[in-house]
Amino acid sequence: MLRPEQKLVIHFHEQIDKLNGKMGHGVLRYSRNPVACAIDFNHGGRSTRELLGFGPDVPVVSSVEAAFEHGGEALVLGMAPSGGRLPPEMVAEVDRAVTGGMSVVNGLHEQLSPRYPDLAAGQWIWDIRQEPTGLDIASGRAAELTNRRALLVGTDMAVGKMTAGLEIWHAALERDIRAEFLASGQIGILISGQGIPLDAIRVDYACGAVEQMVLQAAAAELVIVEGQGSLLHPGSTSTLPLLRGTCPTHLILCHRAGMTELDTVGVTVKVPPLNEVIDLYQDVASACGLYPRPVIAAIALNTAHLADGAAARAVAQVADATGRLTVDPVRGGAGALVDALMA
Repeated sequence: MLRPEQKLVIHFHEQIDKLNGKMGHGVLRYSRNPVACAIDFNHGGRSTRELLGFGPDVPVVSSVEAAFEHGGEALVLGMAPSGGRLPPEMVAEVDRAVTGGMSVVNGLHEQLSPRYPDLAAGQWIWDIRQEPTGLDIASGRAAELTNRRALLVGTDMAVGKMTAGLEIWHAALERDIRAEFLASGQIGILISGQGIPLDAIRVDYACGAVEQMVLQAAAAELVIVEGQGSLLHPGSTSTLPLLRGTCPTHLILCHRAGMTELDTVGVTVKVPPLNEVIDLYQDVASACGLYPRPVIAAIALNTAHLADGAAARAVAQVADATGRLTVDPVRGGAGALVDALMA
């Protein structure tokens, strides 16, 4: 639905400077579409570069009404409200965008298209989190492929699996490698234009949906599969379908520098030594030898919260502690990760 030339307006609600603004952050950093402006109720009058330090430098306004002046054509819901449902003030904002002629990109669990049955010609509502049709259970067929399949796995949710995957994809394409990025979440789907919303798929078909996506990319030399969740997280159910459906040849472990406890649980869950986490992922992936045992190609370390010097020290410390290639692909580039995957 979204054409590459359409100008985006990213609505952060009140989360432009918070972790829950990651949908909008991903769009700012990686979308091929031009961004007309961003909206945040608390930061109108500033700019995205001033607040975030990355992406295009576009104005931040305080409402949809103010965004019309900047020529936006599609409103992207760039935040993650509690429970995945829009608060009343955001419903009013979306209503105003639609009546003003904007289309809407919605990555929340709450479906918005039924609210707007009478759209103008060319106007649309894209509810990304919808289960694809024609799904079946998985059969392990991805293990028969001869290409390289790299799955991003993590110590926690929201540690940079999508970001690392996109950086690897772009670096591989720059080297003329036939690479595909397969998204498994709403942000990656919006940015890359393909993938599956894994958390909207019934559990019986989740492995099959991943497998189908991977088989469709069989012609690629390198398939990079966006990870979700973590085997360490007590509330995560998404990692196993990705492991089984992808039958990965390689894994890249994603971790936030300095994180000793999971950030996204609400109770204390300690992070084991990273080499033990690596062993866990390889053991589960291989299932006692039923499937090929993947290689841990590297550790992608998220140092976004650190100054340059501290980030360099954190990368060196993890590399020393694990004996493995460790890279922050945003700060240091993903070339070394591509080398490791293609070696």
